[in-house]
Amino acid sequence: MQDTYKTKGMRLALINELRQKGISQENVLEAMNKVPRHFFLDSAFVSYAYQDKAFNIGEGQTISQPYTVAYQTCLLEVKAGEKVLEIGTGSGYQASVLLELGANLHTVEYNRKLYEKAKKLLLEMGYKANFIYGDGSQGFTVAAPYDKILVTAGAPKVPPALLEQLKENGKLVIPIGDLQNQVMYSFTKLSKQEIKTEAHDPFVFVPLLGKQGWKLG
Repeated sequence: MQDTYKTKGMRLALINELRQKGISQENVLEAMNKVPRHFFLDSAFVSYAYQDKAFNIGEGQTISQPYTVAYQTCLLEVKAGEKVLEIGTGSGYQASVLLELGANLHTVEYNRKLYEKAKKLLLEMGYKANFIYGDGSQGFTVAAPYDKILVTAGAPKVPPALLEQLKENGKLVIPIGDLQNQVMYSFTKLSKQEIKTEAHDPFVFVPLLGKQGWKLG
């Protein structure tokens, strides 16, 4: 794995494209500029790595579009040292951005092959996180409560377990909808009884699988 002048230049061009598309949080853009996205794709697809597009990574999953990663990360408003739960490790790309922002990250993946591949790659890249193989729709109670929770798959509704595992004033960012289209939501836990709900823009994600997600097959 090499990060050359060429790939760094391609990445900077992508960051400038994201800025033009309305991503304005400079700390998020800086974090994304530090992550070699081409490491998460087969070497034959380096030229695709810095296009603002999602890309198939096998197992019916994708590496998210950079704009989507930036959008969700901006909504999450991660501060260094915060305990963050990511649901859907996938390729590991979003996880690496969260780690660059200084998150104390716990990341859960439903698919064993993707879990093993992402864990191996991120460790090789020098990232340290708690990698969990399991049903992310139920969160990860062992390390709860969390400052922030990010879901990188589309859910039919907000899983109650995730709201329960948020700290007071904690925030959950999750796409909710049907299997074809979702809307990005953010939930802020003002107290045990009061949740502030905000709807944002439409997106398309792979389905969140599990007990409190989609039960497919």
